[in-house]
Amino acid sequence: MEKKIIGRKEKISIPDFDLKLVWAKVDTGAYTSSIHAENIQVVEEEGKKKLTFQVLMPGLKGYTGKLLTFDKFREKKVKNSFGQAEIRYLIEITFKFAGEEYPAEFTLSDRSSMRNAILLGRKILRNRFLVDVSGYNLAKTYRQKTKF
Repeated sequence: MEKKIIGRKEKISIPDFDLKLVWAKVDTGAYTSSIHAENIQVVEEEGKKKLTFQVLMPGLKGYTGKLLTFDKFREKKVKNSFGQAEIRYLIEITFKFAGEEYPAEFTLSDRSSMRNAILLGRKILRNRFLVDVSGYNLAKTYRQKTKF
């Protein structure tokens, strides 16, 4: 499989979240991908645990304020950018990027103090992409070929 060349920042779409072409930071230093989430709660409905949350932040392009609910989730220990271990919720979603759809695991975290609300880690990138750190939005050439 030929690897696609992408930049340090790219636009992705996440249909499950009604997000279309929002910026994500490509981070080869992070193993797991992450997305900013607020109002994260585990609720119990009819004897089943469900995870509810909102993605992105008010004022960001793509922010809907919509409360999302997932019944398939788990907890994962992750080292944050400061090297401290913390427990985060992890969900599996499909995202559109560089002209294709990919299944992926994203952790939910408070990225409000970070420049980018979405981070794409090595697990998603491995064996699919080469990262050109001098560029950004390089995947648009692949999107144009497939009308994403």
